Amino acid sequence: MKIAIAGTRGIPNNYGGFEQCAEYLSVLLTEMGHEVIVYNSHYHPYQKAEFKGVQIVKCYNPENKIGTAGNFIYDLLCMRHAIREKADVLLMLGYTTASVFYPFLNFKKTILVTNMDGLEWKRDKWNNAVKKLAKWFEKLGAKYSPFLVADNPRIQEYLWETYQKESTCIAYGCEPFLNPDESVLKNYGVTAGNYGMLIARMEAENNIEMILDGFAASKLSCPFLVIGNLTTEYGKRLAIKFKNDSRIIFKGGIYNFNHLNNLRYFSRYYFHGHTVGGTNPSLLEAMASGAYIYAHQNGFNSSVLGSDASYFDSAAAITTLLEGSPITDQKRAAAIQNNLQKVNEIYTWPVIAGQYEALCRKVVG
Repeated sequence: MKIAIAGTRGIPNNYGGFEQCAEYLSVLLTEMGHEVIVYNSHYHPYQKAEFKGVQIVKCYNPENKIGTAGNFIYDLLCMRHAIREKADVLLMLGYTTASVFYPFLNFKKTILVTNMDGLEWKRDKWNNAVKKLAKWFEKLGAKYSPFLVADNPRIQEYLWETYQKESTCIAYGCEPFLNPDESVLKNYGVTAGNYGMLIARMEAENNIEMILDGFAASKLSCPFLVIGNLTTEYGKRLAIKFKNDSRIIFKGGIYNFNHLNNLRYFSRYYFHGHTVGGTNPSLLEAMASGAYIYAHQNGFNSSVLGSDASYFDSAAAITTLLEGSPITDQKRAAAIQNNLQKVNEIYTWPVIAGQYEALCRKVVG
């Protein structure tokens, strides 16, 4: 099959979740014997025409000049190229552009499969007008795309309940962390098993303030690392709010993946406060790193973690978790092992790629 992948800034990944997904999927699908095209923004730093057997097609992307609206032009150009190239399947990561242009493009020989992402219209960083627009795009995406992918069972249920549209549930993937190195901790002034942490974008829907309020109210003396870019207004406000609590240490963004894995691995507890989206990549990375996870109580997180985590829904609940009866070493070890087993059996990239391949074969017929 000829499979085209669009909706990202390109590969190799130097940006985010969908780019990581495109990189792993494209390489693995190529290794399975398929002809795979991935579209890159024209200014992507990788300038070669091939990446590990994957064909790279550069398309003009004016996002760096006119902002988010530029992505519509970029994605439209990618979609038109896939149709001209007579790709059997165009896998669109994200629904926004596909939802707008699908009715006006000739998709007779190319079948569109759309990954619907999370509930983007719920993000607190957007005003009401933008949220309504995002919800409208989601509605169009569900209506026009002939085949939908949901990365979480709750997203799959939502698409059916809201739009009466069936979807295929294919999660995100990750890689197990196999080589811990305690010496990495010296760079961050912490010792193994004696600190808490979180890694997140500094946005309200990730409940960072709730987590820090709960920790600040506790009597724990150990440090708490907050890792995430502080350039957002929300991030700046939190840094000011908690500046007098010497236990809470804002480290800003850390982009050394090996360091992040080691920090998760050696932490006493790792907080995951995300509430918007489906199967969150950072949650899978925490599981794959062997961290013990305190997660916000919602359907997305519980569908992935099950009973292999501790849950919170308020700052007070966090304080109680931290000051209450400590989690036994046996329970902790069992939860970590169970989550690692899920990574190896459910969320590993070869499994995910196999599920996408099966879906492509099904829709091509």
